[in-house]
Amino acid sequence: MEKALAAWLLLASANPASMATPTEVIRVAVEQVAQVAEDADLGRPAAAERRRIEIRRIAENLFDFQEMARRSLARHWTDRTAEQRDEFVRLFADLLERVYFGKLENYSAERMVYVGETVDGDYATVRSKILTGRKGELPIEYRLHLVSSRWAVYDVLIDGMSFVSTYRAQFNRVIQTSSYDDLVQKLRMKELENAAPERNVRKP
Repeated sequence: MEKALAAWLLLASANPASMATPTEVIRVAVEQVAQVAEDADLGRPAAAERRRIEIRRIAENLFDFQEMARRSLARHWTDRTAEQRDEFVRLFADLLERVYFGKLENYSAERMVYVGETVDGDYATVRSKILTGRKGELPIEYRLHLVSSRWAVYDVLIDGMSFVSTYRAQFNRVIQTSSYDDLVQKLRMKELENAAPERNVRKP
């Protein structure tokens, strides 16, 4: 726990001249998720809300939720009001947290291997893989950009599948066959459904 905390304090206090590298940003987030997953106290049903707050804190320091939501909604984003965009970003953030961290929590930080990093101006790619046992591996690629002098993730590819592209196709299909309001209603229901089982996530 102390290792992850010290690493995050180092990154949080960094100035632009000593800004954390894209790989360091990913590494710290992965270590923090592992600490939450391994924390027995946070695993108790009574601590579900505290655990959710910890996950949200990590996610907000890692992801650029607004950019990811904008890219996922694509051309439908321009038709939305400021209030609609704010709600959509919130619902999208809740969805992404559960999907991404749900996958990541199944693995310890030690099983994540960082393969390489590429930086091109304000954009960067971090390539990594999770060792899954029996010589298996799950490739994860992070795409980041600079936001106010810090690196933030705007897309994640797991085994070649882009989160943004996948959600863009799903969201567009719902909007075209039904409506934007129907999409938002589905996301609201998903948020409520996912919140309810938190009491039973990790029974003692």
